[in-house]
Amino acid sequence: MFKKKCLENKPKKKINLLNFNLQKMINFVLQLGEKKFRAIQIMEWIYKKNCIKFENMNNLSNSLQEKLKRKSIIQLPYRINELKSTDGTIKWNFLFDTELIETIYIPEKKRATLCISSQAGCMLNCKFCATGKLGYTRNLLVSEIIGQIWYAINRINQHEKNTYILPSIKNIVMMGMGEPLLNLKNIIIVIDIILHKYGFNFSKNKVTLSTAGLVPAINKIAGKIDVSLAISLHASNDCIRNMIMPINKRYNIKMLLSSVKNYLDKSTANRGIVTIEYVMLLHINDCKNHAKELACLLKNIPCKINLIPWNSIKNSSYKCSSYDRITAFFEYLKKKGFVVTIRKNRGSDIQAACGQLTGTQDYFRKPINIFNS
Repeated sequence: MFKKKCLENKPKKKINLLNFNLQKMINFVLQLGEKKFRAIQIMEWIYKKNCIKFENMNNLSNSLQEKLKRKSIIQLPYRINELKSTDGTIKWNFLFDTELIETIYIPEKKRATLCISSQAGCMLNCKFCATGKLGYTRNLLVSEIIGQIWYAINRINQHEKNTYILPSIKNIVMMGMGEPLLNLKNIIIVIDIILHKYGFNFSKNKVTLSTAGLVPAINKIAGKIDVSLAISLHASNDCIRNMIMPINKRYNIKMLLSSVKNYLDKSTANRGIVTIEYVMLLHINDCKNHAKELACLLKNIPCKINLIPWNSIKNSSYKCSSYDRITAFFEYLKKKGFVVTIRKNRGSDIQAACGQLTGTQDYFRKPINIFNS
């Protein structure tokens, strides 16, 4: 009886409004007894005016502000650390409960890309990836994913008050820690907030969803989500892909490319092409025969091929392909008429490059103030 009473008297946890897209925000304000236009006002305060304090939302009535304070919060992730690479890449470590998550800011001359995480760890165990070696802990909440973006945009926008100017975030890629399509329910809401005019209002051509190849999920989102799609292929045949990416034993290359075609048939993002990610591993997947096989596999797939020099991780026997082998691979695909690029190595000195994210390695390193360095 005492335990039951304690549970009844336990205060209810406040709702984090960063979990809500517009429809969910409308439902919430209606439950508060307010008009639905108030949801648009709240969204605009959060995503257009970068305001997360209810008392500063001055077009909301005092009574609504009090209701919001009683029932909800706007809680950002807690930043543990900030590291800056010699090439300008910035890595943030965020603490969610007891889990450390990493978010990466990659600047170019006039624009920047934000690489966000969708899970704590990853269960796919790709052999060349440090995140895969962590194992899986849990999916991130919508608020934890959206919070990464909100924090990054506002942190970078501080350059308006400083002489150290950083380019604005123009692209968002879901290529950080975890497999986004294993967190599909939350990712659908996240993408809605990123694209919506009352959210971050990004173009669908500037948002990329990356997957290692969950075929049922790709088929499920076809026609429902329309953003750029990137496939972590990394092999030219099933034998190699089975070895380096265990997911291929369940969904082989033929099944994967079939689902990609299905997605592209219903998508207009990124001019209707898919990005094929291909990590270059010395003597594993980088010889001329592999280039020929890859060209054959992709001949009927509208695509851009992104060759990724492998970034070293601890306790791995893999080596990155040599410059000559990568160049030969690139030239063969180019001659076959493919659009192909070689990804620049960014942030490897702070373990922020592709495949290096673990959320733990830099926990005790001294933070760097990006505006004074």
